[in-house]
Amino acid sequence: MTQQLVRPPNGKVIAGVCAAIADRFGLSRGLVRVGFVLFGLFGIGELVYIILWIMIPKSDLL
Repeated sequence: MTQQLVRPPNGKVIAGVCAAIADRFGLSRGLVRVGFVLFGLFGIGELVYIILWIMIPKSDLL
């Protein structure tokens, strides 16, 4: 069963982008967050995060 990529209403720190990616691919949320921090330090992680924040829809569940 393939899950849809949506930002969850709970378990988010800023916008839920890392939580959405972690839930979709079955990864640890902490591991995805660390990856974004490292990518931000050595690349364009902030820009990618903002783009994903805009592109990934919020979950309809409360």
